[in-house]
Amino acid sequence: MRIGPYVLPSPVVLAPMAGVTDRPFRVLCRKLGAGLAASEMLTSDTRLWNTPKSRYRMSHDGEPEPRVVQLAGADPEALAQAARLNVEHGAQIIDLNMGCPAKKVCGKLCGSALLQDEGLVARILDAVVSAVSVPVTLKIRTGWDREHRNGVIVAQIAERCGVQALAVHGRTRADFYEGAAEYETIRDIKSSVRIPVFANGDIRAPHNARAVLDFTAADGVMVGRASHGAPWIFRAVNAHLNGRIAYAALSRTETRDIILEHLDSLYVFYGEETGVRIARKHLGWYCEQCFPDSAHARRDLMEAASTAAQFARAGKYFDRWVGEASHAA
Repeated sequence: MRIGPYVLPSPVVLAPMAGVTDRPFRVLCRKLGAGLAASEMLTSDTRLWNTPKSRYRMSHDGEPEPRVVQLAGADPEALAQAARLNVEHGAQIIDLNMGCPAKKVCGKLCGSALLQDEGLVARILDAVVSAVSVPVTLKIRTGWDREHRNGVIVAQIAERCGVQALAVHGRTRADFYEGAAEYETIRDIKSSVRIPVFANGDIRAPHNARAVLDFTAADGVMVGRASHGAPWIFRAVNAHLNGRIAYAALSRTETRDIILEHLDSLYVFYGEETGVRIARKHLGWYCEQCFPDSAHARRDLMEAASTAAQFARAGKYFDRWVGEASHAA
């Protein structure tokens, strides 16, 4: 699959998620087979870019190409300027967020709230595409609510404005993340445009990804929450799609090494205090995946107050987990 000058190594990509898809996680997911990994959502209000959170989100050192920055906003000129500045700082694809359902985002008429104003959608896309020389992509939902599913119209607007790829979450804004994603609208969108389309929503397992691709005829799938604590899902989905299912299985030793590598990269990126705090979230997810019945291990890892203590405790528990498999064999 091609987006502008970039040929993606895989049709399975990581969804941008606030508080999750920081640089260490993006690099890890790309290493494990994600074809693309966009940054966390960055506001188009450049006055807010001097905060530590924004500076972390704008960091791309050592990140594999193409480097994708996702922007959120409602003002065409502000978004165009933000896109230009990010390209100057190394962004190679600009992704626009018109899919976030969060109240604090929609309350500012950003994210999926924009789907209510198709004219504004067109003005934003025109402004940003005209402002930069790199590809512009778009993330949307199927509509504002189930009575106003205008995803097909918005997709056609995007294509006319020069957007080069589209990701569609199979829920409306009103659905948030409740219920099951529906893929009929994604199928209709794909049949109405010629640009690449990624199907998003409830892509939880390799066989599920295959079924969604078959049903929608989408060009790829976008994985979000299923990657929490399981970044190796990209390896598994790719293997399934390529008919190499046996390749997907990771040993416990390999899994442990991935987890510890991730922890180390978080500490290096964020430093001592923030690194411990951010790592707790990921360790909680890894515990759910690897030893969900061990409340003691989870509590002990959450209580570690330094990077050294946290890493040492993680090594102890995951070494024990590896050893259990060896004894069982």
